[in-house]
This record gives sequence, C-alpha cells and structure tokens, in this order.
Amino acid sequence: MKKVIKLLVVTAFFLTAPLFMMAQNPPHPNGGSAPGSGNTPVGGGAPIGGGLIIMLALGMGYGARKIYDARRKVLD
Repeated sequence: MKKVIKLLVVTAFFLTAPLFMMAQNPPHPNGGSAPGSGNTPVGGGAPIGGGLIIMLALGMGYGARKIYDARRKVLD
C-alpha cells in the first residue's frame, strides 16, 4: 500500500510541476536598443565554426573506429 501511495505522490508531482514552473522571456534583439542602432542577433553572434569542425572530426573518428572493429570481428 505504501508503494502505491508513493507512486501516486510522485506521479502527481510530475504532472503538476510544469504548471508552476515558468521560464523567463527571451532577450530582446539588439540588447533592447532601438531597431536602427545595430543588427546583433539574439545569440550574440557567437561563432560555431570551430566547434562544428571538432564535432565532425570526432564523429568521423568514431565511425572509422566502429567500421574497423566490425571488419576485424568479421575476419576473426
């Protein structure tokens, strides 16, 4: 009986929690300045090029390792 009550309490919490949790509003583009004063994107103009190249290289290395292991397993 105690397990059922605990399960009901946890389920009720997870069903009602999103009703009380509110997220903040997103920031205004251009930092809240007038529309003509700049053209900064909402993300702040952070570059993603270096991280993208690193992620692609790691993905290719992971795929190559998986292929190598699969071929080695078939040959054994």
